[in-house]
Amino acid sequence: MQKNINIQNKKARFEFELLDKLTAGIVLTGTEIKSIRLSKASITESFCEFNEQGELFVVNMSIEEYAYGNYINHRPNAERKLLLNKRELRKLEKEVKNTGLTIVPLRLYINDNGYAKLNIALARGKKLYDKRESIKDKDNKRDLDRIKKNF
Repeated sequence: MQKNINIQNKKARFEFELLDKLTAGIVLTGTEIKSIRLSKASITESFCEFNEQGELFVVNMSIEEYAYGNYINHRPNAERKLLLNKRELRKLEKEVKNTGLTIVPLRLYINDNGYAKLNIALARGKKLYDKRESIKDKDNKRDLDRIKKNF
C-alpha cells in the first residue's frame, strides 16, 4: 500500500481557467476508500454539480471496484457527496447559477488523518486560442529551462 496518494486532473488546468480553489471532504464507503488507497481512482472526466437540496456532488469520478470486496462492493461511477460549509456551498451555487462557471476537481488525496479530500476549483472554460497560447507558453518555458541547464 502506498503512503502518498495523489491523483491529479491534469486536463483541468489546460481546459479551464481556474478562478477560486477549495478543499472538500468526500462521503465514501469502506470499499471506495480502500480502492483510493491503492490509487485505483480517476478524476479526469469528472465535474461537480448541485442537486435540488443545494448539496454538491462529484459526477463521473471513477473509483475501481475493490479487488477483495464481496457482494457489498461499491458502484464504480456513482455520484459522491462533497462536504463543504454552508457559506461555501451558497457562494459556489450563486457563482455557478449567475455567471455560468463550472466546478472541476483538481486533485484527490488522503490527508494526514486518513481522510480522502478533493481539491476543487471554480473554473471558466478556455477558448481554442487560449489553449494554443498555453501550449506556446509551456514550450517556451521548456526551451528556457533547457538553455539554463546547458549554460
